[in-house]
Amino acid sequence: MARTVEFHFDFGSPAAYLAATQLPHVCADTGAALVWKPMLLGGVFQATGNHSPAQILHKGPYMNADLKRFASRYGVPFVLNPHFPINTLTLMRGAIGLQMTEPVRFGTYVDAVFHAMWVEPRNLNEPAEVGAVLHGAGFDPQAMLALAGSPEVKERLKTATQEAVARGIFGAPTMFVGEQMFWGQDRLDFVREALAA
Repeated sequence: MARTVEFHFDFGSPAAYLAATQLPHVCADTGAALVWKPMLLGGVFQATGNHSPAQILHKGPYMNADLKRFASRYGVPFVLNPHFPINTLTLMRGAIGLQMTEPVRFGTYVDAVFHAMWVEPRNLNEPAEVGAVLHGAGFDPQAMLALAGSPEVKERLKTATQEAVARGIFGAPTMFVGEQMFWGQDRLDFVREALAA
C-alpha cells in the first residue's frame, strides 16, 4: 500500500498555509502521496471546545512571531492578514466542491485562496474581494458560489468536519500518516520520519 499523508486544513489557519508550502516537498522526498482533506476549523473548535491561538492573550502574539520565523526558515512569503479572523465557510465549501466535481482545478483554487489569505492578504470576508481573487485565478465567481451553495457540497463539508473530530482532530493543520496523528506545521519533521519508517 502506498504511503500517504492526509492533510486536514482550513484556509483560515496560517499554520495550515505554511504546512501546505512544505508538504509537497516532504511527500516528493519520501515517495508519499498527499491527500488534501478540507474541513471547517470553526466547526472543529465548536465541537472540541478549542479556540484560535489568536484569541489567547499572550499566545497570539507569540504564535504570530513564530509563524514568521518558520516562513523565513522555509523561504516562503508570509504576511499576517490584517482582516483576520475571516469566515472561511464558503471558501472551504468551494474547496470540497471542487474536489467533488473538478479535482483537476482544486490545486489552482487552493493556491489562489492561500495566496489571498496569507501572502498578499485580501479581505476575504467581502464577497467582492473573493470574486476578484477567483476571477484572477481563472474561476467564474458565480459558478463557484453556486457550487459552494449546493446541498451536496454543504453536507460533504459538514460530514468531513464531523469525521475529523471523530478521528481526534482539534485544530489545523492536522496530518495523518496511517493512524499516527501530527498537529501543527512545526511537526513536519515527525511526518517525514513516520513516512521513512
